[in-house]
Amino acid sequence: MDALLVGLLKIILINIVLSGDNAVVIALACRNLPSNQQKKAIFYGSFGAIGLRVILTFLAVWLLQIPFVQVAGGLLLVYIAIKLLKGDGEESVHSGTTMSEAIKTIIIADLVMSLDNVLAVAGAAEGNLLLIGLGLAISIPLIIWGSQLLMSLMNRFPIIVWLGAGLLGYTAGEMVISDKAAGHFFETFIPAVHYIIPIGLAAVVIVLGRLLSRKAKEIEKEEFESAAL
Repeated sequence: MDALLVGLLKIILINIVLSGDNAVVIALACRNLPSNQQKKAIFYGSFGAIGLRVILTFLAVWLLQIPFVQVAGGLLLVYIAIKLLKGDGEESVHSGTTMSEAIKTIIIADLVMSLDNVLAVAGAAEGNLLLIGLGLAISIPLIIWGSQLLMSLMNRFPIIVWLGAGLLGYTAGEMVISDKAAGHFFETFIPAVHYIIPIGLAAVVIVLGRLLSRKAKEIEKEEFESAAL
């Protein structure tokens, strides 16, 4: 029961951190629609995006059973976590002039932006379909109706993003050691592998993310000063 609760909390936190910008996508996609069509476009677009996300998450669980796929997925998750801290990933979102265009934009943009989310949730659940179902059932309404609040909280308390990124690194480590092919190799040569790799990757994400974030800010400052001159 405790393991189920911990896994559920991990999935909810991952969903919150990685899906905080979904409200921005929805707002941009619908901004040119008449006010009486915006709510319908948001509802149908979000419903379609959720359906695709659920299908992709269960598909990812199946794919992660293939040898070495979890290792590749774990490394990709480390990259995603570092990129999250660095502050990259601004999306260009086309604003629809009709309700059908807005719905299509929401679904496509959410699909592209949710690939990292799908991978992280599938890895955190470790193949537990009940956990995935519960996590998505709780997280998705929270994201859709509370994403503006979540975004403001993450801007006000950056520690939430750092904790989420560290959790992604930890989840990546768990994915690597859970891989059927690679896990046996690591257990043979590293006795405490179940602690060392997840904690190590969480530390790598936070340290590299901090360094790259600082470097990006310095470059931005230099460019601003050059433009001012």
